[in-house]
Amino acid sequence: MGSGKMDGPSAPAIRRDPYEVLSVSRDSSDQEIKSAYRKLALKYHPDKNASNPEASELFKEVAFSYSILSDPEKRRQYDAAGFEALEHDAMDMEIDLSNLGTVNTMFAALFSKLGVPIKTSVSATVLEDALNGTVTIRPLPLGTSFSGKVDKQSAQFFGVTIDEQQAQSGIVIRVSSSAQSKFKLLYFEQETNGGYGLALQEDSEKTGKVTSAGMYFLHFQVYRMDSAVNALAMAKDPDAAFFKRLEGLQPCEVSELKPGTHIFAVYGDNFFKPASYAIEAMCANSYEDTSKELMEIEAQILAKRNYLRQFETEYRKVDDLLNQRDQIHSSFTTMRAVANSSATTINGGSSSSSRTRTDDISIDSQSEDGSLDGKDKSNKKKWFNLNLGRSDKKL
Repeated sequence: MGSGKMDGPSAPAIRRDPYEVLSVSRDSSDQEIKSAYRKLALKYHPDKNASNPEASELFKEVAFSYSILSDPEKRRQYDAAGFEALEHDAMDMEIDLSNLGTVNTMFAALFSKLGVPIKTSVSATVLEDALNGTVTIRPLPLGTSFSGKVDKQSAQFFGVTIDEQQAQSGIVIRVSSSAQSKFKLLYFEQETNGGYGLALQEDSEKTGKVTSAGMYFLHFQVYRMDSAVNALAMAKDPDAAFFKRLEGLQPCEVSELKPGTHIFAVYGDNFFKPASYAIEAMCANSYEDTSKELMEIEAQILAKRNYLRQFETEYRKVDDLLNQRDQIHSSFTTMRAVANSSATTINGGSSSSSRTRTDDISIDSQSEDGSLDGKDKSNKKKWFNLNLGRSDKKL
């Protein structure tokens, strides 16, 4: 698991142990890994280190390490066999649109319009302002909603205050855009310095005629769908695309909230224009039946994903069996025996025997088609010529 060169535009020139890069132990939780990544990404972000090219490489290394340790499957593969077990072409990074420039942003917007998944990150300015506690927070009482617009690569913050009973019942925060704007729903946790550190992030997805994102703190495991992961899995193995539909299903890191004030934000993720949105906060005590239904559906979807994985394995076994059957079918042939016999004739000199056998095969084949043997064909030819000759004489 030592250092070395590796391919891929999203990978650093020299690779180090991702646990070492993020300064976390091998038994660190997902939340500890995410917290370490956010701090280091903010420290080395190109926006804050424009005159320091070394910081840019460190930022790339931090992002690459996090792309491994934040994915349960990639982390398992790395823990088992190091970098060699990882598929480098599947590694992807988030990009900060505020750091792209106009031309690159136009290309990113074009690819996104064509359906290519573009993963974006929250700008360093927003994260730094939140950590410093210099953001403006608007109260969002439970049972209310707020509609507004947020500039691209900017965020509007909201404070949701809940009591003990509401925390036990569960909380739901949802954002939607009838204009189909791209945005992120963010959740921040209180830091020791009084600021706020990014803890959760949900990208908007198109659902019907709107784009939406939600966070569900309902005391049971809720999953989110990462469409970028799905697209990468399908592109890598188009023949098995049907089985990859649920590969982007990932567990949400936080499933419940404690009493107090919690900070959420809507981040504008459009490429060029502000994002219009409506955010609402709800207590789940008015949606008990809906919450139970969601829990059942989540369990069923997870079971279906496991079933699809098992079925994919069986499906590939069927392909192998069909290929073996085709090979067996091709074994039923006389052409190989004829070729071997001809080779024996050339080497052994028994040419007359070979010709005799070949002639026999030719005659047998003609007989099976219903034609006459050689003698009959000769008589038929004479009889035909005879009639033709008589006919000419009459003329």
